[in-house]
Amino acid sequence: QVQLVESGGGLVQAGGSLRLSCAASGSFFALNVMGWYRQAPGKQRERVADMIIAGRINYADSVKGRFTISRDNAKNTVDLQMNSLKPEDTAVYYCETDALLSSSSNIRFRYWGQGTQVTVSS
Repeated sequence: QVQLVESGGGLVQAGGSLRLSCAASGSFFALNVMGWYRQAPGKQRERVADMIIAGRINYADSVKGRFTISRDNAKNTVDLQMNSLKPEDTAVYYCETDALLSSSSNIRFRYWGQGTQVTVSS
């Protein structure tokens, strides 16, 4: 099992910055992917950015050039630096991981954090 705890959300004016952090704990072999999703009211959850353990990074087109994801494999953490925030970035942000629980199995399990609110005022 993997537990994810997020921190760093809040209220910020348009153009401002926030940094989200997520720490994973529990019993697992490897966290293959760590990333961030968001869900705005009335909308589907969407991927914001993720990073595989080998280093490849994916960003949603809407955040490219403004958001930066980083992870520390030794500490099992993933951060999301959000700059030039816009009102449309307002959402609950969820940390997510795709984990291998055992070295003897290649079955991956997905886990989510509880979410942290990001509100960008205009």
